[in-house]
Amino acid sequence: MVGYRWFAKQRADMCGIKGYVRNTSRGDVEILAQGQEDDILTYLEHLKLGPSRARVDKITSEPEKDGMIYKDFNIRM
Repeated sequence: MVGYRWFAKQRADMCGIKGYVRNTSRGDVEILAQGQEDDILTYLEHLKLGPSRARVDKITSEPEKDGMIYKDFNIRM
């Protein structure tokens, strides 16, 4: 997914989302997103589209489990 992590970061900053984005060992992109429910829903709509050169096959979501409070949104390597 070319540029997807940078796209996710940019859109997170636009939507006021905190958390992180990273690639997984399976080649997927994992995003932990914290924010107001309306902002999260808007963010998900952006993520479904992705950047112009990316192909988004599927997005799944589940409640956060780690209990951390994030102060910003980061790209993790």
